[in-house]
Amino acid sequence: MDLGDISNEEAVKYGKPLDGVKILAAEQMQALPFATQLLARLGAEVVKIEHPIKGESARGALPAMNDPSGRPVGATFLRNNLNKKSVGIDLSTSEGQDLFLRLIPNFDVVGDNFKPGTMEKFGLDYKSINSKYPNVIVISISGFGNSANSPYQNWPAYNSVAEAMSGLYDFKRRDGEPPIVNPMGAVGDIATSLFGVIGILAALRHREVTGEGQYIDLAMFDCMASLADVAINFHSMGISREPNPAPYVIAPFRCSDGYLVIQFVREHQFENLANLIGRPDWIGDSRFQERLGWGEHLHSEIIPALEEWSKNLTRSETSGLLAEANVASGPVLTTSEVVQDPHLEERNMIVALPRTDEINEPILLPGNPIKMSKVSEGPEMRVPWVGEHTNEVLTEELGLSKTELENLKKTGIISP
Repeated sequence: MDLGDISNEEAVKYGKPLDGVKILAAEQMQALPFATQLLARLGAEVVKIEHPIKGESARGALPAMNDPSGRPVGATFLRNNLNKKSVGIDLSTSEGQDLFLRLIPNFDVVGDNFKPGTMEKFGLDYKSINSKYPNVIVISISGFGNSANSPYQNWPAYNSVAEAMSGLYDFKRRDGEPPIVNPMGAVGDIATSLFGVIGILAALRHREVTGEGQYIDLAMFDCMASLADVAINFHSMGISREPNPAPYVIAPFRCSDGYLVIQFVREHQFENLANLIGRPDWIGDSRFQERLGWGEHLHSEIIPALEEWSKNLTRSETSGLLAEANVASGPVLTTSEVVQDPHLEERNMIVALPRTDEINEPILLPGNPIKMSKVSEGPEMRVPWVGEHTNEVLTEELGLSKTELENLKKTGIISP
């Protein structure tokens, strides 16, 4: 889907569920920006506060493209900031803090994902905000939370730190091997963002009933402990690491054009598979009477038989036959195959952002996975340049005059 290829007329017809909700976000990287982008796609107005010259740290990520002024815009920023306005304010200054505080009563939600203590140092923490504006919802995302006495309170954290501490890495580790770190990109950031969206929507509903705002304090460690639920749950049941062999099969095997992943966890699925690939003898075989037998003989028996059966079949043909037998499988797609996948195209899950440098091919970004029957797709607005909407927002929200804006620019408080 190209940016803007859904008509405004269609968007007006249906509207968005969060039309009228305003979010002021002092955010960086991904843990909060992913959440606010999703809320913006659902209709919220998101005003992003970042450094007036450099912008937030995700702009410095690699790879990057250049904006119209030749400044780099990193991939992390590009993935997480569609449909937002950028206001450049230096929050390390008293004047910048005053501007931020004056903006707050015009917004429903105020968010940050700085290291704990940062917003308190600026006088912009929940206690300071709530004392003046008790109806405003405040959300903070950090590695280990702001509102408890965690022993890790002051540790800086990226997503991989929270993922590692959740137990997931060790749970999946094989004896004698080091853990596989960060296997899926920013899972810790994205998972925390999704919990943040749930918290914000719940707080907005609560405010409708009570008229009161509240504090949403999210720790990435908490969110990853929830996402990696098997680590805690299985430990309590005497299993400290994923069983090897396991009483189920989740494994790759080769077809004529690449790898396919197959998963079966129930006896009838195993029987369906055995009949499909011409091995009905497995059904009465004592080796496979218990589920652990599948894992014990996975690489010596099951995978070789699967690969012999599929060696002249494509991944698509193989998955089709397995689906008819009610056995779950799917191809291991390359990145080039993902961006051309007909399912993702049909569901508007590939968004094309035109580049502003010398390269013709657009930047491709994931679309909005939340499909609703009475909410239109798009239109999407490109990512903002650093401080692009500073004059607009400060004039509309605070009524600042041209003279006041120029004075703030001269002292470096806001973007030039």
